[in-house]
Amino acid sequence: MGDKILFSVGAMILILLLGVALLAPMLAPYDPALQNLENDLLTSSKEHPLGTDKLGRDILSRIIHGARISVLVGVSTVGVSLLIGLLVGSLSGYFGGWVDQFLMRLVDILMAFPGFLLAIAFTAVLGPGLHHVILALCLIGWTGYARLVRGEIIAIREREFIHAAQALGGNPARIILRHMLPNLLPLLLIQGTFGMAAAIIAEGSLSFLGLGAQPPTPSWGSMLNEGRQFLLVAPHLTTFPGLAIMLTVLGLNLVGDGLQDRLEKKGK
Repeated sequence: MGDKILFSVGAMILILLLGVALLAPMLAPYDPALQNLENDLLTSSKEHPLGTDKLGRDILSRIIHGARISVLVGVSTVGVSLLIGLLVGSLSGYFGGWVDQFLMRLVDILMAFPGFLLAIAFTAVLGPGLHHVILALCLIGWTGYARLVRGEIIAIREREFIHAAQALGGNPARIILRHMLPNLLPLLLIQGTFGMAAAIIAEGSLSFLGLGAQPPTPSWGSMLNEGRQFLLVAPHLTTFPGLAIMLTVLGLNLVGDGLQDRLEKKGK
């Protein structure tokens, strides 16, 4: 019962996040880039429930629009990484031999470097910007999916229904897509949920370092960076973006844990 409640809480958080991201222009009380230097560093008030930043911009509006950045980064990074990992892992696991050796050594090389440091290096070379952050996270994010898919493909390819499909003359692409992929979808869904949480944290960290979304684009990470110099006099500048990141990651992890528990119970 407790697991179901936690899963429901996580699902509600994610639904709320998606709703806020989709309806941001209608929900935000102000333009997130609108400046009013006369109202800088205001605390909570009727006009500005979460206060304002150093340029007088409404914190609530910027957090609402920042949800779009987080959803975009999470979905884009996981989507592209999943497709690359699925392709590489399927080829490696199904064919084996030199194909498996070559692809897995490439994965080993990329995984030998700390992922976040490699993302910083890619972003520094490509230049700051949201699209470059997504590209950098995709370049390092597919390796985990590739290893997961490879392991499952190796286990599935020895089953009788796969041998039967091969005996009937099925080509590798058809066998992988029609017979193997359906068995991988639950695991990939769970991995993708955790991957979105990791991507959102990584984007926030890169934006905090000034390598992510550039001003005046509202990003939760860049809001943390802008507010750290006022941490003692205006803690709301960092508190609310930090809570937004925390709740989003918590929701994704709760959903991922819930899906994993259901898959394990179904397997038993």
